[in-house]
Amino acid sequence: MSTQSEAQLEKELIDQLVAADFKPVDIGNVEALKANLKAQLEKANGVTLTEREFESVLIKLEKGSIFDKSKRLKGKVDVTREDGTTDYLTLLFDDASKNLFQVTNQITIQGTYENRYDVTLLVNGLPLVQIELKRRGVELAEAFNQIKRYDKHTYGAQGGLFNYVQLFVISNGVNTKYFSNNRELSFKQTFHWTDVENNKINSLPQFADAFLNQPHLTKMLSRYIVQNESGKFLMVLRPYQFYAVEAIVNQVKTNNNHGYIWHTTGSGKTLTSFKTAQILSTLEEVDRVVFVVDRKDLDYQTAKEFDAFLRGSVDSTGDTKSLLNQFLGSRPVPKKVTSTAGSSTNDGEELPQVAEYAPIYSNKVNRINKLTITTIQKLNNLITKPRFKGQVEHLRQERVVFIFDECHRSQFGETHQNIVEFFEKAQLFGFTGTPIFADNATAKKVEGKGTQKRTTKDLFGERLHSYVIVDAIKDDNVLPFAIEYYGKLKHKNNGMDVDVSSIDVAEFFSSPNRIKQVCEHIIGIHAHKTKRKFNAMLCVASVPDLITYYDTFKALKEEGKHKLNIGTIFSYGVNEEEEFEGEVNVKGLAEANAKVHSRDKLDAYIEDYNQQFGTSYSTQDTDSFYNYYKDPSNRTKNGEVDILLVVNMFLTGFDAPGLNTIYVDKNLKYHGLVQAFSRTNRLNGTVKSHGNVMCYRNLKPQADEAFTLFSNKQPIEFIEVPDLNGLTEDFAKALEALKAIAPDVQSVDNLPDEDMQAGFIKQFRILMRLKNQLETFSDFDIEALGISEQEFVDYASKYSDLARELKKGPTDKESILADIDFELELLQRDEVNVGYIRHLLMTMLEESCVEAKDKKRQVIANLLATEPTLYSKRSLIEGFIEKSMQGLVQGSEFDEYIEEQKQKELNQIAKEEKLDTDKFIKMVTNIENGMSVDSLKSDDIAQLTTEKMTFRTRRTILPRIAQKLKSFADMFIDGFQ
Repeated sequence: MSTQSEAQLEKELIDQLVAADFKPVDIGNVEALKANLKAQLEKANGVTLTEREFESVLIKLEKGSIFDKSKRLKGKVDVTREDGTTDYLTLLFDDASKNLFQVTNQITIQGTYENRYDVTLLVNGLPLVQIELKRRGVELAEAFNQIKRYDKHTYGAQGGLFNYVQLFVISNGVNTKYFSNNRELSFKQTFHWTDVENNKINSLPQFADAFLNQPHLTKMLSRYIVQNESGKFLMVLRPYQFYAVEAIVNQVKTNNNHGYIWHTTGSGKTLTSFKTAQILSTLEEVDRVVFVVDRKDLDYQTAKEFDAFLRGSVDSTGDTKSLLNQFLGSRPVPKKVTSTAGSSTNDGEELPQVAEYAPIYSNKVNRINKLTITTIQKLNNLITKPRFKGQVEHLRQERVVFIFDECHRSQFGETHQNIVEFFEKAQLFGFTGTPIFADNATAKKVEGKGTQKRTTKDLFGERLHSYVIVDAIKDDNVLPFAIEYYGKLKHKNNGMDVDVSSIDVAEFFSSPNRIKQVCEHIIGIHAHKTKRKFNAMLCVASVPDLITYYDTFKALKEEGKHKLNIGTIFSYGVNEEEEFEGEVNVKGLAEANAKVHSRDKLDAYIEDYNQQFGTSYSTQDTDSFYNYYKDPSNRTKNGEVDILLVVNMFLTGFDAPGLNTIYVDKNLKYHGLVQAFSRTNRLNGTVKSHGNVMCYRNLKPQADEAFTLFSNKQPIEFIEVPDLNGLTEDFAKALEALKAIAPDVQSVDNLPDEDMQAGFIKQFRILMRLKNQLETFSDFDIEALGISEQEFVDYASKYSDLARELKKGPTDKESILADIDFELELLQRDEVNVGYIRHLLMTMLEESCVEAKDKKRQVIANLLATEPTLYSKRSLIEGFIEKSMQGLVQGSEFDEYIEEQKQKELNQIAKEEKLDTDKFIKMVTNIENGMSVDSLKSDDIAQLTTEKMTFRTRRTILPRIAQKLKSFADMFIDGFQ
């Protein structure tokens, strides 16, 4: 039976496009292409051009690079008529119904060599989509390489009209991908189209229906091709980015509801949010689009990235005054101007009185830019500080769309409420890679509402689109992680080993001796982990620990133990009480007596940095510190800093494709853990295969929990709040218990010992928590609960001072440093493989409730669909889950189940192919012992069969057995050892 040829595939695609209202046209060469272009431009624009006029159009069309032509496509081309008048031709309309769509094939272009292109889609006569096809069974990469060859040899020839191609499509019938016209692309940057749930649309007919239909294709060409100004190249949105933008635009057009987008860290949220902001700023119903970030560093980074997508599209605000100027634009400052007669000069309209505040508006600002990027801090100043607020009161009724970057970080304080209350028609949209769900929500103080746990959904409403970490790994948009856990404690007396996870003592983790060992371990493995091509971050638990680490690395470098460039940055408190020990003497691990402020240490480290790189930064003023912040950021991205040492900075919002390793010596969980780990998994060519995570604390339970949470597309987004009656009863009981310890405020001073003082602190903490919860109810009255507000505040003062004293005073915790040796041994290495799945299966089956089991079952399903090494085992593991859920097997019987299925499959193959069972089992055993299936020769396989083969049947039977043997090894052998 014959297989479909490339010609048949081409014909069927053209027939499908013609049925979808693409007009077929026969274009054999460039002259026919130009003649057709003239006719189509005339028809689309309702004009008639003389040959001389069209020749002038062609001259303009032929100018420039691919990048220039893409920008020209979005505008108009002027044509000087022979009568001296000027007309303007639109090359591409936003409205699909105004465009003229054609399909042709086998256009021949003569360049360095002669090339013929498979299928070309013309819009208004211009070739904007080029489709290259290969017969079934041929790898897509071959079609990609063919397009790269065409680009080199002929696309720019004979007038270069094929440099107007915006999108390429490659297909072998069963697999189909698309990509933008970017000479720098590799095959890894070609994309599958998907549905809104991220299910791939691979077959060519389905792809044509979904992607090449005229309305969608018009959107992709007119809206979703992005010109990167920095690199002068084209980018196209991936399907999940497209669906997110479309969801927000539809929301703005149809209602006033808020919403949020959950796109995993590293999946390109900046490009998605930029395109969202750009499109929204073109809508007539929107007065202003404000892109909000939560720190100055992100303000700088995001503005830089936005500027790369469209230079001048964003005014990045330096301060609140600048933000005010942008909001006011070229309009006058609204204020009451009173004449000597006391009448208003504003056409009788009396505007809010702000005369007591000096005008801030600068007349140098002479335009209104609908798109602004600013920090949440400056935005909050604008709408709360009287000096600014009075001048923007008239903007309350504007329809302002706010887009929040990494909304989980900035939006859980009172600023959110301030924005909503001031801009009465505001519409808020959040982007986040790690949303706040019920499982990872923490209590936050909310002005006037006590302490609350709130999810991302509480603040932004419905999730409009999801693209989770398993989706991104499956699509090769981010890299997987390889996580290693290091550390073991050995008791000096009896030699008993204890995992690090069983002890969590601050003194131990911060001890100079342990930190020295970690530094030496990092020095030993750094070249191997980074392959001498990449660099790393080291995140630690506190500024004191960072200081010990930096000084240790510095001393080890002076001893000649390494040549690594260590950079660091951290924040310091202006009036901090805590001081840090001086230089570490690594040889003896002795500490100097002099104590220093963390700012002094940072200045010393900055001076080291200045000497290393010839810079002159300091912490003398905010601008200098900010400029220093940017420099290590850039040098880390450029690979000039080998290890960047941080506490919290750079663990979110920092993208450095050249960074492939993070060393972790701090406790992390949930979104913080995923964000930190995700610094390592940005794509950077084929050499970078995964992100390395080296943990010097046992974070495995937290990592498992975090990746489980953020791989589940059905998380719990509602937090159950106790009712008022129940909380009132609990408060009364807690107050009674507190009074039993300290009947009145003054009696706190007479508590006899530390145990009683600790009991008071614990009980009052319970009371505070209950009060915070009660304050969320409008009818809450503390006086009705047996304590006045003043008495509660007085108790709170005693609590704060006493808790502080106990924290600093003696402790009953004994030092373990004299009794414990710390040894850096590899405790466990996690990759998404069979072992990891086995672990998740065990924890799933140990869950007591069905809901928890289903949740973990979904995570396992996501992982099975994500990791290529698990594809072949998907049905096997899913079968085990089904039997487990029915109670037919137990969690402990996973390996027995695998062995049982292996024997069934082995017997089935032997029966179907008439194999000698003993010889087949022996070969399988050899494969289990390391023999490669690919190394087997035809004669090796032939000796397995008991069937007599002719020369003709041998050519069919042996490849079939070889394929079954390979499938068997993929499913039952590889990865189980």
